[in-house]
Order: sequence, then C-alpha cells, then structure tokens
Amino acid sequence: MAAHNKAGLSLQVGKPGLIRGRSWPKHFGIWFSMLLILFPLLYAALVATQTNAEIFSFQLTPGTGLATHFEQVWSGRNLGRLMWNSLLQATLITVAKTVLSLLAGLAFVYFSFRGKWLVFFFVLITLMMPTEVMILALFRIVSSLGWKDSMAGLVIPFAASATGAFLFRQHFANLPRDLSEASQIDGASPLQFLFKILIPLSWNVIGALAVIQFVFVWNMYLWPVLIISDADKQVVQVGLQGLQTLDTGFSFGPLMLAALIVSIPPAIVFIALQKPFMAGFALGSDK
Repeated sequence: MAAHNKAGLSLQVGKPGLIRGRSWPKHFGIWFSMLLILFPLLYAALVATQTNAEIFSFQLTPGTGLATHFEQVWSGRNLGRLMWNSLLQATLITVAKTVLSLLAGLAFVYFSFRGKWLVFFFVLITLMMPTEVMILALFRIVSSLGWKDSMAGLVIPFAASATGAFLFRQHFANLPRDLSEASQIDGASPLQFLFKILIPLSWNVIGALAVIQFVFVWNMYLWPVLIISDADKQVVQVGLQGLQTLDTGFSFGPLMLAALIVSIPPAIVFIALQKPFMAGFALGSDK
C-alpha cells in the first residue's frame, strides 16, 4: 500500500510477512533447526504406530499396530506401575533435596559456627565425585540396613544435593544483609525468616532446582538396577530395557511407544516450571 506525506512523496509500506525482507535467512534457519530437533520425536511417534513389517517397508504413514503396542506395554509389561514407582521416587527425592538444600543454604550464609568453611569445602568436594564412584559403598550400606527392594533404598541415598546446597548458598549470599537484620529486630526465628522472607524471594531457584533434580531422578538407571530385584517395585527406565524383546521377538513399535509415554511426566514438569527454570539462574541484575 502507498502512503503520501505533505510533500507529495509516495512511500511504499509493505505488509509484514514471515520471510519478507532481509530476515528470511534467519527465519529459514530457525525453522530448519526446529524441524531437525523434532525429527527424532516425530519419527518415534510414527514408528510407535507401525508393525515391524511396516517399518522395514519404509512406510511414511501411520501404521496399524498402535492399539496392540499400547496393550503390550501398558498391560503386558505393567508400564503404569513402573511409571508410578518412578514418579513417587522422583517426587520424594526432589522434595527432599529442595528442603535440605534450603536449610543448608540458610546455615552456610546466616549462621556462624566453628568449622563452617571446612564443612562447605567438603560439600564442594562431593560435587567432584560421580555416583559411580560411590555406588559400591552405597550398595553395602543400603543392604546392611535392609533397604533393598524398598522405596527407602531408592530415595534416602539421594535425598541430599551438594549442587542444591551450593546453589542456595550463593543465592542467599547475594541477598541484602538488611533482610536478616530486620527480621532479627522484629523477633523472627530462623525458620520464620526462611519461610516468610527467603522462600518468597527464591521461587526461581527452587523451580530451577526442582526441574533439574526431577529429570535426573526420572532418568536414573544404574542404582535401581542394583538395589531393586522385585519387578513390581522397579522403576520405568529399567522397565524400558525389558521392552526391547517381547514374546514375538525384537519389536521397535512397543519400545518407541513406551519411550514416548515415559517422556510425558518430565515434559509436564518442565512446562509447569518453565518460567522459574528459565529465570532461576539470572539473579544478579535484580538482587
């Protein structure tokens, strides 16, 4: 469309478009990257509906095996029970790690006690020790306590988080010291200071830690394999391993369908906590 100014000059005003002007290479790159990232998920969804014969014939349309595959993984392999076990484990560990990390951060920043920096140093040292290094010692301790084949054996060894303690320690250290002094003048106890002041100022960090820990625990495989031998108490990641072979032999469709179903809970958690997760580590500018 054309627009006229007072001098009689005609200006061409173009309609906004998706790839109009110099920005089309940027849009093309974004769409290409998005499709490239989504391709494995879309292909898995396609394979989940197909039988082995349809897969090997390179059929590009949805197949006829979706209902059969769902029956095999949900009822035949008890996927619902395995997902409940994983959901309970991930929720308990996430809540425990968040609470203990909040208390540890409170202690390291607002309490003075002998050896505080030495304790914090040992907390940092544990960040350099992967779970695989401690797995044998953990197995012996849990076995001696009689926690094999129990939710306590899955949860308690991972109830604390050095990463969470460090994260909240750094976050609380960046808050104004006047908050602590004002609460002491008002006669607030440490727990009142935590619940009424620190936690409302820390929802972004809490959300970020919760997402990271939930996804980490949901994908846990090695520890459940060692500590759980009862199939009804096993977690879903171990159950996926058993789906590689069914009664009819190796089948791709049920495995892909189960993988898609299993990815739903962490996706829901991430979507629900997306805003605090994205803002959880951008704290310096507004503190």
